[in-house]
Amino acid sequence: MTLIMSRPGSSDAVTEVSLRIEEFFARMQTMALPLGRRYAELWGAARLSSEGGKRFRPALVIDAYHALGGAHDDVITVATAFELLHTAFLLHDDVIDGDTTRRGRPNLAGTFTTRATERGVSAKSAEDWGAASAILAGDLLIHAAQAHIARLEISATRRSALLDLIEETMFVTAAGELADVAFATGVEVPELAESLSMTQWKTAHYSFQAPLLAGAILAGASDETLRALSEFGHQIGIAFQLRDDVLGVYGAEHLTGKSTSSDLHTGKMTPMMCYALQHDDDGELRNALALGVVTDRDACRVRALLERNGARAFTENLIDDCTRIASAALASPAVPASLRQHLDRVASAARERVS
Repeated sequence: MTLIMSRPGSSDAVTEVSLRIEEFFARMQTMALPLGRRYAELWGAARLSSEGGKRFRPALVIDAYHALGGAHDDVITVATAFELLHTAFLLHDDVIDGDTTRRGRPNLAGTFTTRATERGVSAKSAEDWGAASAILAGDLLIHAAQAHIARLEISATRRSALLDLIEETMFVTAAGELADVAFATGVEVPELAESLSMTQWKTAHYSFQAPLLAGAILAGASDETLRALSEFGHQIGIAFQLRDDVLGVYGAEHLTGKSTSSDLHTGKMTPMMCYALQHDDDGELRNALALGVVTDRDACRVRALLERNGARAFTENLIDDCTRIASAALASPAVPASLRQHLDRVASAARERVS
């Protein structure tokens, strides 16, 4: 997911985050060796899982911190913690979704499954081994993210606020993941409002709100600044995910790197799909989905139905509304002009991105 550029001067700090992550994994892999080769391999695979990301969450932490007057290296530690948390969420998300690839290569679960299969283990046992390995790696990285914050040599008040933020982020994201699974499996059939809430819980909070708030908290920002950044992150996070939903159906596969029929095939209950089903007066869309989206022709038919009943237009309008509200939140005098201008560019990129 291509999104944003750092503010001038922040790119070196983002590079430092990547170096810190490399050092962290190298250290953990060395520590794991006495506890068994498999455990060292787990850390090595987790390191590979962290590679290839855009690092936009660490960039948001750093951008907010510097724009609000912060000038210490502590921000690198906080930004590193958010990238480790992101990697943990991806590891768990892949297990939940049954995915074995990520960023065009086998993910941790897929790697461990393949290795077990090559050793002659049965397919079921190999899959169990891969899934368990990914879950354990994700758990370890969640703890590592919390430990990075807990060891900061800053005031107890700010450290406690950052730990509370990490805890809230975990709590909210888990609620979003649970709702997503409930909707995908048919355990619950969501209304549009519920699908939008899931989007905010699963994506907006940990990808936008929390990183911006972390940088602001570390810089000692005022409550007014925190409220403005929280609202911006909330709204632009929803816009970001809605754009992802549109690209997942209508995007160019060579740019997005994902199939434009996979969401349709799995019946993913995005806000766009919820709107479409609620306005499916003649039942044609429901019938099409009930038959299963198998061929390119099936997918084209569903895309046409989403266009016809206004679901795509509704989603595009909602993206514009969220982006407008996000930008309006930055009008507060508590948000420095340099940060406001940068985040306006972030908002535009979230609304207009093609990958």
